[in-house]
This record gives sequence, structure tokens and C-alpha cells, in this order.
Amino acid sequence: MGIEQALIPSPETWLARERPDEPVFFFCPQRLGDVAGRFLDGFPGVVSYAVKANPLPEMIEGLWRAGLRVFDVASPAEMALVRAQCPEAVLHYHNPVRSQAEVSAGLAHRCVSWSVDRMSELEKLAALPAGTEIAVRLKLPVAGAAYDFGAKFGAEPAGAVTLLRRVAEMGLTPSLTFHPGTQCRGAEPWARYIHAAAGVARDAGVTLHRLNVGGGFPSDRGEGEPDLETIFATIGRATREAFPRPPDLVCEPGRGLCAEAFLLALKVKAVEAEALFVNDGIYGSMAEWRDLGMAGRVRVVDPAGRRRGGRAQPRIVFGPTCDSLDRLPEPMALPAAIEEGDFVICEGMGAYSRALVTGFNGYGARRVVRMSAAC
Repeated sequence: MGIEQALIPSPETWLARERPDEPVFFFCPQRLGDVAGRFLDGFPGVVSYAVKANPLPEMIEGLWRAGLRVFDVASPAEMALVRAQCPEAVLHYHNPVRSQAEVSAGLAHRCVSWSVDRMSELEKLAALPAGTEIAVRLKLPVAGAAYDFGAKFGAEPAGAVTLLRRVAEMGLTPSLTFHPGTQCRGAEPWARYIHAAAGVARDAGVTLHRLNVGGGFPSDRGEGEPDLETIFATIGRATREAFPRPPDLVCEPGRGLCAEAFLLALKVKAVEAEALFVNDGIYGSMAEWRDLGMAGRVRVVDPAGRRRGGRAQPRIVFGPTCDSLDRLPEPMALPAAIEEGDFVICEGMGAYSRALVTGFNGYGARRVVRMSAAC
């Protein structure tokens, strides 16, 4: 289903008029532009968007309009998506493990930067044009993220040294990349990685073309607006301190760029004393809540769009599927007066929500309404 345009001022007004029975995303381009502006103005290097976080075509188009020109793609399907929306975009292919067919697709789509974290994958790239950027992915046991990406990808420092040397021997352009993990609220993980990256480059005897500091930039899940500017400043300062000749910087935020651009409205299907049922759950747009915990920016409105206030009561929240696992990981504090037919509006739902909808039992939020105002 394509995205719908709403010429009304708020999700509450739209819900009161339409009274939808299915869950609905609200896309707010102005919010997207505001966050993109913070990255483009504040990050001391190139900003690329990790498409996996939200591959909505309008998201890609909105970021292009905001000034982003680089997109981090993880599959041929994502390459084709970005090329369809923004034919002149610069593509970074930073999924470190690829089939031969995927390597061919990356060449066909003119990907200019590739990542690797093991020698067997580097050798697959021997046919790339001379001088192509290869970013060796580094991993460290760094705390500070909601969960660690190093469990799957990345070479430890000694392995990264060997890979960097081999990149140079192959006539390719050596860079380093890392990912500190998702939802890092503080800047320390980036600082530690940057200093370690400088040591790896020094031990390899290689001058880095660029240093990609990955994603991990946080969104507001109820803890307050993240201090992105302090993170940006720390990244810049750590790079100047760690490298005698600082490499150019790249980042590849997903969640940090797109989360704020979406709201999600759920309809209450049934209310019991200690529980309620809503029309989406962990097999749909709230899949991440099972692993990251529940987001705290939630409000409830009645069918007329009026805010439900009063005393809050913790309730177990079940999704709509015929599976007892389809429940949020902990009770949610909602107005005690909540009723069947009310809507639960969740803020900051642009990241890993629509992208993870399974369609199990025929459920899952797919409808997207584009708001003309600021939401």
C-alpha cells in the first residue's frame, strides 16, 4: 500500500476522523529534516544513512531533499531502492559478508566503499577496480550500547592489522570502520574505538583514507532528547588526538536519523483488569521492544481524539496474534480509564518498526500516513 497524504494538523485529528481499525504509522517529514540538519551541520565529516533502519522510499527521498547524498546499503534490494529514488546517490556497501552474486550486484550498482572483517571476504573483492575503498571493520569489547554488534561482525585488532596490510597489497584503498553498538547514549564508546583504530593503523603501517565511526547514535526512547552535538564534538576531538594526520570521517546512522520521523497509533481491542489487547505487537512494529525494552513516549486518546488523563495503571499489553509470546516485555503504565476503541500513540517509532513487520496471522502495521504539519 502506498503512503497516504493527510492535510490535517495532527495524528489525533486524523484518528478522530478516520477511526481506523488497523495500526497506522504517521510520517512527519519536518521532523526528519530537523534531525538530518543536526547531523549535517554537526558531524565533522560525511553523513550516510543506514537504509536497513527504515527503507520507506519516502524516507530515502526525504533525506535526499534534506541534503544527504550517501547511503549505506546492505543488500542488492537496498541498492535498487536507493537508485530508484536517488539515481545519483553515493552507495556504501558495508555488509561485510557477501555472496558472489551480491558482489556482482554491488559492482553493477556502482558501490564505492565496501567493508570486510575476514580474509576470505576480502579475497572475494579482488576484482574490484583498483583504488576502491575497503573499510576493515574493527571490533572491541566496548560497553555503553543497548546491545553489541561485535557478536556477529568485526575483526579484533590483530586481525584488522593483517587485513589492512592485505588491502594495501591488493591495490585497494584502506580505511577502517567500526560500530559501537545500538542506542549509545554517551560519547565514550566512539572515543575508545577511535583511539584503538589509530593504534591498528599505526601497527599496520598504513595511512587511512577514511575512518567510518558507524552508527549507534541514539534516539529518544523516553530518556530525553539525545545530546548528539556532544557526541559529534567528542568524535572530532578524539580523532585529532589519536591520529597525527587525522583521516576524513564518515558516519552511518540509521536509528538516529529516522526514529523521530514516525509515530505509531495502535487501537485498543479489549481491556481487562490487568491487561489489554492492541492491534499490533512484537511480530509487527514493536518487534524491537522485546530486545531494547519499551519506549516511554506514549499517550492515549479516545475515539474523538481527546487525551486520556488521570491515574496511570500498569497493564500487560498483548498483541493481536494467536501466540502467547505476542506481548510487550513488561507492563505499560497507561491511564486507568483507558477503554476499548481508544488509541495508543507511540512517539519515535521510525527505526526498525515498519522494516520488521512479519505479517504473522495477517497482522502488522503497514499503513503510512504522511502528515503535512509538524506532527
